[in-house]
Amino acid sequence: MTNGDRVRVVVTGLGATTPVGGDAGATWSGLLAGCSGVRALTAPWAADLPVRIAAPAAIEPAKVLERVEARRLDRTCQLALVAAREAWADAGHGASGASGAAAERVGVALASGMGGVTTLLNNYDTLREKGPRQVSPSALPMLIPNGPAAVVGLEIGARAGVHAPVSACASGAEAIACGIEMIRSGRADVVLAGGTEAAIHPLTLAGFAAMWALSRRNSEPERASRPCDRERDGFVLGEGAGVIVLESARLAAGRGARVYCEAAGHGISSDSYHLTQPDPGGHGAIRAMRQALADADLRPGQVRHINPHATSTPQGDVAEATAIQEALGAAAPAAAVSCTKSMTGHLMGAAGAVEAVATVLAVHHRMAPAAINLEAQDEKVPLDLVHGQPRRLPDGPFAALSNSFGFGGHNVTLAFRVTG
Repeated sequence: MTNGDRVRVVVTGLGATTPVGGDAGATWSGLLAGCSGVRALTAPWAADLPVRIAAPAAIEPAKVLERVEARRLDRTCQLALVAAREAWADAGHGASGASGAAAERVGVALASGMGGVTTLLNNYDTLREKGPRQVSPSALPMLIPNGPAAVVGLEIGARAGVHAPVSACASGAEAIACGIEMIRSGRADVVLAGGTEAAIHPLTLAGFAAMWALSRRNSEPERASRPCDRERDGFVLGEGAGVIVLESARLAAGRGARVYCEAAGHGISSDSYHLTQPDPGGHGAIRAMRQALADADLRPGQVRHINPHATSTPQGDVAEATAIQEALGAAAPAAAVSCTKSMTGHLMGAAGAVEAVATVLAVHHRMAPAAINLEAQDEKVPLDLVHGQPRRLPDGPFAALSNSFGFGGHNVTLAFRVTG
C-alpha cells in the first residue's frame, strides 16, 4: 500500500496535566508565557539529597479526581486519567464511549517509563516497618507498568486493544506511534494515546544524581533547565501526563469533529551504542527522523517546526542537534526549534506525549513557544532556537517533528502536518 492509499489519521482531542498547567489549555498558555514549572523541594525527605529541585504537576491530580477513586490509583494512573478525560471530552466523545465507533473499534496506547515506582517503594517501606499485613491489597494493580493504560481503557470502554509500550523517555511518543498504526492497520477507528509519569521520589532523584544526569542548581530552580545553553548541567526531573485522541479521518469527518492536524507519520529506531549515553553522531536519531519523513511523505523543506528531545544534558543536546542537521540537510535552518523542557523539566515516559500535545498546538495555532534560560546558545547546537518571544509559524501547509529519545538507545520521531 502506498502512502496515498492508506488510512489518514488525525488528531481530534488533547489532554495534559503538567508542571506548567493543570490541563492542555493552561499548559499551552504557560509555554507561551515562558513559565517555569521547576521549584525547590521543601519536603523533609529532600533535605539531604544532592539535588533538591524538581518539576511537580501544577495541579494535584487527587484534587481533580474523586477521593475514593484517587486512593485506589497510583499517581501515574491519576495523572493519566485526568489527561485522558480531558482529551476524550475535547474530541467530543462521551462517557458512554466514542461517537460513531463501536467499543470493538476503540483502543488505548498509553505508556509510562517507570510505572508505579512510588507505589512499589512506599509499600516496600510499609512491609519493612509494619509487616506484610499492612501492605495494600491494591499495591500490585497500582504498580504494574500497564496500569495507566488499563485504567484509561476501562474508562472509555476500549476493546480494540490496550497497549503500554515501555521505552524509557521515548515511551509516550512510541505509544502515539502505536496508536497511529492501530488505526492504519484497521484494528481501530479511535485510539487514545500518550504517556504519564510520576517518579519524583528520593530514590529516583538520588539515582539520577549519582549518574550526574540532573542539574544541581538548587539555589535557582527556575533557571536550572536550560537546553542548548552553554551553562547547562543536566535535566530537571518532572511529572505529568499528555494524551491525544487519534481518529481515522473518515470517522472524524463523518461526525463533524474538530481536527487539530494530521498525525502524518512516525519513525522508530535504536542506537545499539550505550545503555545510557546517546550516540554522539546521532545515527539512530537520524534514522528515526528520516523514517518519519518518509512515512509521512514529507520533504525536509516542509518541516518548519521541531520540538526536540533537548533535555539539557551536555552530550544529549549536541548529539540531537547533529542529527537534526544531518536529517534535514540544507532545510535545517528553516525549522523553528522550541525547547519546551526548559519550562516543564523532563517528564520521562510522559515527555514525548506532552511534547506531542505542544507540537500539535503549535501547528494548529501556528505559533512556536520560546525557550527560557537560553542565555548563551552552545555553538555546537547551530539550530534556529526560538527564545525571547514565541514565533509565528508560516501560513499554508507545513509539518512539524517531535523527537523523543530514551535510555537503552530508543529513538522516536512523530510527524504532524497541517494542510490549510
